[in-house]
Amino acid sequence: KIANTLVKTLWENRLGCLSTQVLQEFYVTVTRKIPVPLPYQEASDIVAELGKWTLHLIAVQDITKAIDLQNKYRISFWDALILSSASRLGCHMLLTEDLNHGQSYDGVIAINPFVNHE
Repeated sequence: KIANTLVKTLWENRLGCLSTQVLQEFYVTVTRKIPVPLPYQEASDIVAELGKWTLHLIAVQDITKAIDLQNKYRISFWDALILSSASRLGCHMLLTEDLNHGQSYDGVIAINPFVNHE
């Protein structure tokens, strides 16, 4: 419910930003990793809609920055790549469950929207 509300708010206010990596991870998660997976077409339709948000296409310089972030903060490469994309998009906040809530990673603050709701 919290995630749905956040996505709706970001959509309505045109504030959502994503990387192609996030779209890929979303698709795999909703079609394979949840108890009741979405049908492929429904998941594809959602990906197409989310693709209308501000989108970051990952480039080599994003990968090298992610490597630096991974080593600096001792986080997974994949989380570092998402941070790299957020930084390139000019985002100051990243909604995530995977990083330390409230920590700044080179100017991008990780916010866990579920931290006070668990």
